[in-house]
Amino acid sequence: MTLFLTRRFFLLLTALIAGLVVAFFLPGWLAPVQLALGLVLVLTVVDVVLLYAGGSGVFGRRVLGDKLANGSDNDIAIYLENQYRFPVRTETIDEVPHQFQRRDVLFRAGIRPGETSIIRYQLRPTKRGEYEFGAMNVYVASPLGLARRRFRFDENRVVPVYPSFLQMRQYELLAIHNRLTEVGVKRIRRVGQSMEFEQIRPYVAGDDPRNINWKATARRATTADAGDSLVVNHFQDERAQQVYCLIDKGRVMRMPFEGLSLLDYAINATLVVSNIALLKHDKAGLITFSHQPGAMVAADRRSGHLRKLLEVLYRQKTKYLETDYERLYISVRSHVRQRSLLILFTNFETLHGMQRQLPYLRRLAKDHLLLVVFFENTELRAYLDGPTATTQDVYNQTVAEKFAQEKRQIVRELNRYGIHALLTAPQHLTVNTINKYLEFKARGLI
Repeated sequence: MTLFLTRRFFLLLTALIAGLVVAFFLPGWLAPVQLALGLVLVLTVVDVVLLYAGGSGVFGRRVLGDKLANGSDNDIAIYLENQYRFPVRTETIDEVPHQFQRRDVLFRAGIRPGETSIIRYQLRPTKRGEYEFGAMNVYVASPLGLARRRFRFDENRVVPVYPSFLQMRQYELLAIHNRLTEVGVKRIRRVGQSMEFEQIRPYVAGDDPRNINWKATARRATTADAGDSLVVNHFQDERAQQVYCLIDKGRVMRMPFEGLSLLDYAINATLVVSNIALLKHDKAGLITFSHQPGAMVAADRRSGHLRKLLEVLYRQKTKYLETDYERLYISVRSHVRQRSLLILFTNFETLHGMQRQLPYLRRLAKDHLLLVVFFENTELRAYLDGPTATTQDVYNQTVAEKFAQEKRQIVRELNRYGIHALLTAPQHLTVNTINKYLEFKARGLI
């Protein structure tokens, strides 16, 4: 069924029925009310004829990418073209996937003859997988506004939701233009230097005097003023270092934050860090694990490698059992033969829980540069910062502070054994992890 009567029609009809009731007591009103009723019926028929005899009517199209980015705001556009010879008013209801639970995707617009209207809105998925869009329903009314005709477009389109490639592209563009500081990535002063020689260049203020090439300077001094002829050896960053992201898929990563699980935050950060590593001419790899070995992608930087990582990350899901770190150690020892940077995304809630895995972490740190990344409980922090009105509130905050202090104790315990640790809020995970990676590069640790 494509024909619907409008609210205006029913309001007029209600008024006419009331008029007929009044005419029962005042017979003089009967003829005008009957005339008005006939006029409304005639206008309704004319309205229906206008809507159905106007050729193609209205053309609509939903515009979105072939995939959506998890945890990011994805732009959706609706294009409506009025092919009638008169202006129309439209109400568009887009049947978005049930995962969003949206009830506000109704848009109204007025469109003149031959013109186009563009409606834009955003969707933020919080789970990876396939999302099915229903039809885009466009209800069209003529200037009379007594009836509406429904048009349906773009029915039953399935769109996959991938790890946040939009976030990855944002960081990629900023890295290319050396603008990462705009999103919180720090400028890190190089405290060491690579031994990979690149070229000789003139000395400028601020260069390390230890890099002055005295032999080249002596040769230049014969033809130029000695004070202006200093040259230094220029070194470039070491390249082709291996960076592996190790993602824990155990039950500790099921905890949600702003709709996304900790696993999804780790997956999005892995995609961004891997892309930054490739831009820095390093090799990016991936290992996932839980109570059993998961996916493994060997470190590489060839064309198409990032796409391969994206496809593997898309299929990862959390498990309900406890993570087996012994299997992780065996997997790393079997597949990662070269010393590499290992970024381990996991979550420790208690010091005891970390100490049970500490022997395996120490073994990993013995052969590789290990960075353990785990998550701060931001809701606990918000509770600690809140006011206290009663003795019970003071007691609860004391208990909460104990848990927060235990997280900080985990960092100190890991550092005591030479293991780098990063405690971060989920929303700052990507930036803080990039900062750590760039810090390791600047210090020459990888």
